[in-house]
This record gives sequence, C-alpha cells and structure tokens, in this order.
Amino acid sequence: MAISRINDFYAATGQEQALRAFLESVLATIKGAAGCQEVALLVDQENAAHLVILERWDSVAAHQEAARLIPQSKLAEVAPLLAEPPRGRYYSRV
Repeated sequence: MAISRINDFYAATGQEQALRAFLESVLATIKGAAGCQEVALLVDQENAAHLVILERWDSVAAHQEAARLIPQSKLAEVAPLLAEPPRGRYYSRV
C-alpha cells in the first residue's frame, strides 16, 4: 500500500534561500529512488522560512532505503541552515 510522507523544515534566520537550494539539490536523488511515486518541494506562502517536502512512496521501507542514498556528508551541510530539527511523518490515504 502506498504511503505519503510530509517533511517540515524551518530555515534559520537569513538562510531561507540556502535551505531551499539545499533541498532542491537532494530532490533528484529522491525522485530517482526505487519506489518513489512523487516528490514536491513547497514553500509556505505566509512564512518563507517554512518549507515542506511532500513524498509518495510504494512503502515505508522504500522511503527508508532511499534516505540511505543521500550521503551523511551531504546531510551535515543542512544543519547550520535549520532553525530547528526537521520533522517528518508517514501518512496513509483514507
């Protein structure tokens, strides 16, 4: 059964564009991963520091496997761009 994942990111002050660029840079890896049905990066219209990645996957396992495709060194680049740790949750369509 397909699942959706919603990931919330909040940029540190002055880092909105840098965070957006970083997230855009990892989208190709996510899109190319086995089991990825869809992925989109969204920016909150009322708060440009809030970005969301919406993903649709064949399964939770497919998402977790894809997360391993992004090198830890690349993930370390995002830490100084964030105001708080990112949050993500899995959802099922009703």
